[in-house]
Amino acid sequence: MIEIAALVVAVAFAVLVGYLVPVLMQVRKTVAESEQLLAKMNADLPPLVGELRAISQNLNNLTDQARDGVEHAAVLLHAVGEVGESVQQVHNVVRGSSGTLLTNVASVVAGFKAATHVMRERYRKEGEPHNGG
Repeated sequence: MIEIAALVVAVAFAVLVGYLVPVLMQVRKTVAESEQLLAKMNADLPPLVGELRAISQNLNNLTDQARDGVEHAAVLLHAVGEVGESVQQVHNVVRGSSGTLLTNVASVVAGFKAATHVMRERYRKEGEPHNGG
């Protein structure tokens, strides 16, 4: 009876080993492939992170340039608006029947002064860097 029990245990052990050997071989292959993948990632990841940092820096620079361009455009549009108001005032004075010749001339001179002031500011700012580089 002991011999039969020993034989059953031996057969069960052989079957267990027969199933475990392929599983262990597959685990070994998987571990080797994982090591290769990790080595490749360790080689490829630092340059990728460097490129992402460079892209982020370029994006920040472009954002700053766009912000500067919008600020310059706002200044220019404000100045153009002031010139438009001056021209409108001159137009109203010239059209109005109550304006004297002296008032009309003074209004034209005021409009001309405002226009030259805007042009001087624009030429003065041309020397400064703007969003074109």
